[in-house]
Amino acid sequence: MTIKLTSPAAVAAALAGLMATAPVLAADYEQAPGAGSHLAFATKYDGETFTGSFPGFSTRLSFDPANPAAGSLDVTIPLAGAKSGNSDRDSTLQGAEFFNVAKFAEARYTAKGFTKVAEGKYEAKGTLELRGVSKPVTLSFEWKPGANPVLTGKATVKRLDFGVGEGDWKDTKTIPNETAISTVVKFQAK
Repeated sequence: MTIKLTSPAAVAAALAGLMATAPVLAADYEQAPGAGSHLAFATKYDGETFTGSFPGFSTRLSFDPANPAAGSLDVTIPLAGAKSGNSDRDSTLQGAEFFNVAKFAEARYTAKGFTKVAEGKYEAKGTLELRGVSKPVTLSFEWKPGANPVLTGKATVKRLDFGVGEGDWKDTKTIPNETAISTVVKFQAK
């Protein structure tokens, strides 16, 4: 089939038609250095809530809000840097009964394909690898587009699924099985 372009309007119409059928490609992002991104956790010990963070985590994202199913996320989390504001607790977290950083230096969360749940809100059904164990974890997140877009997310991790808190620490009356995870990641284009 041959299309004859006889006027500027015909050329514009043909270009518009081609652009409408061209696939939309996701934008690639990386976590902006020093931009205030954070990855935090919250749980309880003997009924008292405590929080902590994982400084030094890094995030790569491929995402187009018009096509969330094509998105991907990759987060690397160095475990030795876990901070809770209590040096005794921090050294316990790094020990063999919890993160076992001597054997497992980092955790990793990966997801491919997101689902839109509301305007600007999405879910990533991904996999967390922690202490050599891989299990599904869902990250719910909000996306704020712009020159430096921001992802704000929440997830729940069942620590015992990953062997975090062995021995006497398995008691869920002392430390609940569920740990709340929250993150804010500020991105820059790759």
